[in-house]
Amino acid sequence: MFKLVFKQYKCKSTSPDLTEVVKIDDCVVKGNDQEKSDNNIVQRLSISNVESLQTMPGVKSPKDWRTYTLTNHPGIIVIRNPFSERGRRYWSARCLRDFPRTPNIVNLNERLFDESVRSDWWKQLNLCSDGVEFQRIKSAMRWTTFGYHHNWDTKIYDEEMQSPFPEDLSSLCGLFAQALGYADFKPEAAIVNYYPVGSTLSGHTDHSEPNKSAPLFSFSFGQTAIFLIGGRSLEEKPTAIYLQSGDVMIMSGESRLCYHAVPRIIKTQASATLSLIIEDVDNADIKTRTIDKDLFHDVGNPQFWEPFSRYMDDSRININIRQVLNPGDVKL
Repeated sequence: MFKLVFKQYKCKSTSPDLTEVVKIDDCVVKGNDQEKSDNNIVQRLSISNVESLQTMPGVKSPKDWRTYTLTNHPGIIVIRNPFSERGRRYWSARCLRDFPRTPNIVNLNERLFDESVRSDWWKQLNLCSDGVEFQRIKSAMRWTTFGYHHNWDTKIYDEEMQSPFPEDLSSLCGLFAQALGYADFKPEAAIVNYYPVGSTLSGHTDHSEPNKSAPLFSFSFGQTAIFLIGGRSLEEKPTAIYLQSGDVMIMSGESRLCYHAVPRIIKTQASATLSLIIEDVDNADIKTRTIDKDLFHDVGNPQFWEPFSRYMDDSRININIRQVLNPGDVKL
């Protein structure tokens, strides 16, 4: 059943029927001071102790987050775009400019791309003056990994295969983990997936980590994905849900080892190249939550942001973060 639904949404020959895709904004109705679900699919989740949480630049105050669960998929949590516009730009730029750099690992084949492209993909992409070559380099990038690297041949993590985990991303993930009651979560491995419109991710489970009980954190930026979340078996019919720019999804508990996939990317976001009012980056938060202040400032400049906007105009980026080690383990 999972594969059948995947093919239904992936099909390029016809426009798929999207009436069963869950759009959280359409599943809730506003009351006087609160939101409530108008069906049995989505339920509002309250976050406790929000006043004690320190936020970070580019992220809205936790008291303003709109957090939901899927009632038929225990453990799935979606936070609807808790980022500011500058925050979405910052993380998009980090994913494009910084995360694909050496020593992080990228999918680019060494027989097709020389070392200059594989070590600094974004720089070489934007130095490219030939339109055909530009498109070849752009569309070839599908993923980069850092922290513990997953060995795609052996399907395991190797203690000898590591690169530094970015401090700002660790802080970001720590903020959401703490807010949702996962204070002991340690971000140890990440994969950034790049999805040009027309690309897909087939159904799979994430089971290579020795620690299979810690949640997975997923951050989406750019164009909208149809995301399928199923059960432990491919025989179970999955639920299709829209993941939009800025959305945060957490797979925890029962959903942690469920099948999931991305059968389709849909262009819903318009390009945004306007200058932005700078947000305060000189407050007390920076002492404990490091970000790249220069980049956070620069993404509000239309000229600086233009190449990033051009990429995001027809692509989605997803950051997926997981804990590899079991509690108490110091290495694999």
